[in-house]
Amino acid sequence: MRGRLRVYLGAAPGVGKTYAMLSEGRRGLERGRDVVVGLVETHGRPRTTALLEGMEVIPRRTIVYRGATFTELDVDAVIARRPKVALIDELAHTNVPGSHHAKRWQDIDDILDAGIDVISTVNIQHLESVNDVVQEITGVPQRETVPDEVVRRADQIELVDMSPEALRRRMAHGNVYAPEKVSAAMANYFRVGNLTALRELALLWVAGKVDDQLDRYRADHGIERTWETRERVVVALTGGPEGDTLVRRAARIAARTKGADLLAVHVTSADGLAGADPASLARQRALVESMGGTYHQVVGDDIPRALLDFARGVNATQLVLGASRRGRFAQVLARGVGVETTALSGSIDVHMVTHEAAKKGRRRVHGKAALTRERRILGWIVAVAGMPALTAALWPFRDVISLPSEILLFLCLVVGVALIGGMWPAIVAAVGGSLLLNWYFTPPIGRITIADPENLLALIVFVLVAAAVSTIVDLAARRTRQAARASSEAEALSTLAGHVLRGEAALPSLLGRLRETFGLDSVTLLERTGEPTPDDQAEPSAWRIIATSGAAPCIAPAVADTDVVISDDLVLAARGKLLDASDRRVLEAFAAEAAVALRQERLQEEAELAKPLAEADKMRTALLAAVSHDLRTPLSAAKAAVESLRNQDITWTDEDRDELLATADESLARLDRLVENLLDMSRLQAGVLGLALQPVALEEVVPRAIDDLGPARDRVEGDISVELPEIVADPALLERVLVNLMANAVRHSPPEHRVLLTGSRHDDVVELRIIDRGPGVPPEEHERIFLPFQRLGDRDNGTGVGLGLALSRGLTEAMGGTLIPEETPGGGLTMIVRMPVSP
Repeated sequence: MRGRLRVYLGAAPGVGKTYAMLSEGRRGLERGRDVVVGLVETHGRPRTTALLEGMEVIPRRTIVYRGATFTELDVDAVIARRPKVALIDELAHTNVPGSHHAKRWQDIDDILDAGIDVISTVNIQHLESVNDVVQEITGVPQRETVPDEVVRRADQIELVDMSPEALRRRMAHGNVYAPEKVSAAMANYFRVGNLTALRELALLWVAGKVDDQLDRYRADHGIERTWETRERVVVALTGGPEGDTLVRRAARIAARTKGADLLAVHVTSADGLAGADPASLARQRALVESMGGTYHQVVGDDIPRALLDFARGVNATQLVLGASRRGRFAQVLARGVGVETTALSGSIDVHMVTHEAAKKGRRRVHGKAALTRERRILGWIVAVAGMPALTAALWPFRDVISLPSEILLFLCLVVGVALIGGMWPAIVAAVGGSLLLNWYFTPPIGRITIADPENLLALIVFVLVAAAVSTIVDLAARRTRQAARASSEAEALSTLAGHVLRGEAALPSLLGRLRETFGLDSVTLLERTGEPTPDDQAEPSAWRIIATSGAAPCIAPAVADTDVVISDDLVLAARGKLLDASDRRVLEAFAAEAAVALRQERLQEEAELAKPLAEADKMRTALLAAVSHDLRTPLSAAKAAVESLRNQDITWTDEDRDELLATADESLARLDRLVENLLDMSRLQAGVLGLALQPVALEEVVPRAIDDLGPARDRVEGDISVELPEIVADPALLERVLVNLMANAVRHSPPEHRVLLTGSRHDDVVELRIIDRGPGVPPEEHERIFLPFQRLGDRDNGTGVGLGLALSRGLTEAMGGTLIPEETPGGGLTMIVRMPVSP
């Protein structure tokens, strides 16, 4: 018997998965169960280590790989010991080459096959389905992953959760990492935003697992009635004009309950031949998805039962249907989908929504004839000429051949006419054949009378069989044509779907696909250039070509062989052949996608045009403000000092003169720095900043940057290891970035606290952290501090124009690095400069 697997799923490292696993193991020992520790990683955490005391630990297997010694789980030893329960940590762990399996979850699978229960742990970031999402959130790639299905197969999954604030407090107390690693961990992976996102991922994943368990339980116990664990609103779509109304109504119903799901479903015929307008369904599907819902398509001939089977399958609580579009007489003959669904719905609430198309009847669709024109003409010829010919051939043998045999021969001819020409030629042949049989072969001969009742019955059966056979042949031919049409439409729509999924949204590409699908000479998207007029359909000057594919594009809708009106101002024109009415459904789907592609292109163009204008306007406004306020202060101070020195009416002492000269010098130096920052910012935005990238040793640049601070240098403490590798940077620009950041940190830190500058390496990046103990910046304002001329409420005009941080980030990114702010644990702000390591 296979063992049972229990998994403790953690929202983040340090939440207590291993502690929970060991605690469960100790409880099992107290209850008398045979529990052993197969492998546990304590990571030096004293409370976790304490739980191991008194527990049996299976020795690890030692493996030598490339001259280094590693220890791994000894699967054979665990199986040989055959405990009732084995505690094995880190389900997603990758084994050292030379182990039984590449992954630890495969080792655990062997132990489960041996009949041993296993309790294990895994973090949400190691699940394969969310691995890329976690990397995007945290910026840290997770190389050790486990397939979701392995965890979903577990007999029991328990979420080990903790609020981000509580986890950070646990880290600050030294319960997760060593003290020297806490600051870097909290400033990187363990930020509040990261932990909150990981927590939400874990909760959503476990919620999905719970849904699966509930569905499996209901299926195993044959429970078909709905359990209202969560509101799920299903809206039935037919592709008709009422679809938009139904979707919006269903969305309002779902919005009344927080967390409710919206699902749209369309039922297609099981033979795949009778379907709705794909363009309408595509539009309604987009509407559903824009409102946060999902679209589904099911197959079934019994629409009410198919709808209810789907609704019960997704555990829906409410079903939204449109009022019947059938006329009153049709509703008398049959109850209709709405009434039938309501009668069978059981515990599911059914909403019947009225709409403008209700009770107006369905629009009849007149399809093409089942057979080609040539076959129908040939069928009439055989019917008209064949019956007299057969009569003439049988007349000499009327005394030899019995009437039933003659009827069978006429029936064979009728079947042949049906196969060739369809139903109506066969019906005419059947009636004509019955009259010829009556006149020439049925006593009394030469009269349209029948003496024997059995002969009358035979002739009636002959007509009925002929009509039935011809009808079946006609229906089969019609179905064959419909199947071919449905297949071609499905292929065309599949091509369109593939075009969208591959992101080929460019209009020429889309029109090219359409031209290839229907074998057209050209396909053109036209836009009206002015107000509509009665004759503008044929006037080329009233239209302009937006995009085209193929030769000889249409210059007006009137010159096209087929055109589709997308809106009042947009028309899709095709040239090459006249498309059938049934082809227009697919054509309209392509036209709708072309309109979407055009709208996206124009929105993107407008955004690109507006972006530089907005940036320029913002920069111009801020620059005027800076010039009018910030530049004026040092200029006024310098001017006042110089004017005072030139005043001959006042006798200045040497001390006063030196003070005025110092004031003028300091003000002019500040003015010089402000102008230089403005010029550098303009060069950055224009992309003409000169760079001299080269390998740079931090132990050379950092001391110079600290010295450039002047008197403030005593408030900065540098802690840069000589073992840090060289980075790729421009030495002068890097020094300037560090000076700006340290000066900003000193300005906002209390006098009793010093600014700390540290450096560390992370893979191919070196991080420089400038840490202050000032008032800090709220997380929601972190990006604002990098905007030019932004000082977040600092009104001291002597502190500059607010370009320091904006310029620092711009210079850092120009050198290939990044500059990001983080909260300093305990209060304050930490600026992190990340630069690439020199190869």
